[in-house]
Amino acid sequence: MMSAQIAFIGGGNMAASLIGGLIQAGHDPKRIAVAEPNAARRDWLRAQFGVDVADHASAVLDHAQVVVPAVKPQQMHDVLSGLTLPSGCVLVSIAAGIELATLRRWLGDADIYLVRTMPNTPALLGAGIAGLYADDTVPAAARDLASYVLGAAGTCVWLDNEAQIEAVTAVSGSGPAYFFLVTEAMREVGEKLGLRADIASTLAVQTFIGAAKMAEDGLAKQIDVAQLRANVTSKGGTTEAALRHLESAGLRAIFNDAMHAAATRSRELGASLAKET
Repeated sequence: MMSAQIAFIGGGNMAASLIGGLIQAGHDPKRIAVAEPNAARRDWLRAQFGVDVADHASAVLDHAQVVVPAVKPQQMHDVLSGLTLPSGCVLVSIAAGIELATLRRWLGDADIYLVRTMPNTPALLGAGIAGLYADDTVPAAARDLASYVLGAAGTCVWLDNEAQIEAVTAVSGSGPAYFFLVTEAMREVGEKLGLRADIASTLAVQTFIGAAKMAEDGLAKQIDVAQLRANVTSKGGTTEAALRHLESAGLRAIFNDAMHAAATRSRELGASLAKET
């Protein structure tokens, strides 16, 4: 797979994270081409990664085995409708909300394989996770190529049906922002309790890092996070007092409503974009 010809349409942050991960894994940068309209960004991509760059998509598609349109969902229709894709290539969509049926309609009778994915922003640090879905017409070799590209920036999980992409959006796609919000709240309360802002920030962030590592270790050992929580909650202690308050304040219901709102909004965005001809 390290010899696969990969084309990115758009050279923004997500594309850069995938390109960087691919090269770090040993992929030949000369087997990666990027179409990017901004001249300064093209120069940066060339200098940073040694990849081929061009100012328009048609210049990077020759012999491409994988094509990744790394553009905003609102730009996907215009980008895809003007493309002539190599026969048999794998198009990996990272655009939120846009269903495979919509992508197929925009692409017309292109003889390609479609994979829909939902990555998240920790991919920028090589610590992302992406949910992937393809229908039964996509062979294992094409799926492996999609996993290879998305896996360059973290972990991949394959989904059973396309509707689960909306759940992935709610859990991991928007999930980093939930952690940032909770970290922000913990920092603010730490300051109210008398800590300096920098110390409160360090304590909150490092606590999340440490807890995440414990959760990751628990996942590998098949220890559920509920058990990890119980393990650090002493009866009659400070942690129990805090957790009891969070539960009684309806924390689980708040997360339920928030994550359903994210999934609903993803479907709404997809439905709106699907109306484009």
